[in-house]
Amino acid sequence: MTTSLQGLKVLDFSTLLPGPFATLYLADLGAEVIHIESPTRPDLIRLFPPYANGQATAHSYLNRNKQSIALDLKDPHNIELIKQKIVDYDIVVEQFRPGVMQRLGLDYATLAALNPRLIYCSITGYGQTGSYKDKAGHDINYLALSGIAGHSGRQAGGPPALGIQVADVAGGSLHAVIGILAAVVEREQSGLGQYIDISMTDCVTTLNNMAAAAILAGKTKQFPEQSHLNGGSFYDYYQTQDGRYLSIGSLEPQFMSGLAQILDLPLLREKGASFDLADQQAVKQAIQDKIKSRTFAEWNLIFADQDVCVEPVLTLDEALDSTLSQQRQWKVEVPLDQDSQQTETQLACPIKFSRSKTKYLYVGQRLGTGNW
Repeated sequence: MTTSLQGLKVLDFSTLLPGPFATLYLADLGAEVIHIESPTRPDLIRLFPPYANGQATAHSYLNRNKQSIALDLKDPHNIELIKQKIVDYDIVVEQFRPGVMQRLGLDYATLAALNPRLIYCSITGYGQTGSYKDKAGHDINYLALSGIAGHSGRQAGGPPALGIQVADVAGGSLHAVIGILAAVVEREQSGLGQYIDISMTDCVTTLNNMAAAAILAGKTKQFPEQSHLNGGSFYDYYQTQDGRYLSIGSLEPQFMSGLAQILDLPLLREKGASFDLADQQAVKQAIQDKIKSRTFAEWNLIFADQDVCVEPVLTLDEALDSTLSQQRQWKVEVPLDQDSQQTETQLACPIKFSRSKTKYLYVGQRLGTGNW
C-alpha cells in the first residue's frame, strides 16, 4: 500500500493555522512537506498553550509529518538556496500579506521562471486584489464580512462565538487543498504549474450556499432565526432538566412523525412542517417544555435506538471518547520523532481510502531539526 500523494514535494512558508492545517492534510496523505520557519521569529503556534512532551500541543498536531527548517528569509544566501532547490519541488504554500514574497524575491513569477511546473498557493484574509488586500484580519472578521455571522445566532443575543475557526479552516485550509490538488491534476495535462489565490473571506462566503441562493435568485433576505436551518424552525438545540442540551433535526416527515410520537406532541405533527414563524415558535416552545422535563441521561436512553435525528450535545472530551470516535478511529498514536517509541495522542486524518494509506511519521518537530 502507498500513500495517495506520494512523490509530491511541498515547501511550506505558512504559520499559525490556515496554511499549516492545509499542509497537514497534504503530509498525512503522503506528500513530503518542508516547513520553513524564521530562526528568530518562530511560528507563534509553538508558543500557544497547553503543552505536552515539551511542546505546544497545537504545534505538535498541525506540523506532524513535516520537517522543520530554520531559515532567515532576509538573508540573501538563504533566498538563493531556496531558488536552487525549487526545481525539485511541486508546491509552495505561503501565508504572508500580499507583496511580501515578491519583496523577498520568492514570488510566483520568480520561482515559476526557475520551475514552470511549480504550483504556488497564497492564503490571505482578503486575497491578492481589491481594497482590503493589505488589511489585517482574523477568523472573526472574515465571518463578519462574509455574512455568515449576520444570519447566525439569536436575534436577542447576536452572532455566536464559535468554538472553531470556520473561515481559517473551511475557508482557507480546505479550499487551499482543493485548489492545490486540482492544479496537480491539471498539470498532468498541461505540464505547467499555476498560481492559486485563496482568500479566506471569499471562500468562507461560499459556505453560505443555500442562504446566498435565497438572496441572489430568490430575492429573499436572510436574518437570524428566520429560516428552517438557522433557528427559525424547531430544528434547534433544547435544554434538558439538568442544563445539558439535545440537538433536534427531525425535519423530514418520517422523522417528525416519530419525534411527535416519542414526545407525545400532536402539535409537532400538525404544524412542524409549517413555514409560518408563529407556528414554529409554538412548536419549539412545546418541544422545549417536554425536553426540560427530563435529564440529559434520561433522554439519551430514550433516543438511543430511535431513528429520528435527535442526538446529545457532547462536550469535546465526551465526543473524543465516544463510541463513534472509537468505531471511526478519530484518534491516532503518533511517535514523538522518527526513532521514538513514545507517542502522543492526536486527531487522525479523517479521509479513509480503500487502498491508499495515511502516514503518521512523527509529531511536529523542534525548530530547525529537519534535513534539507
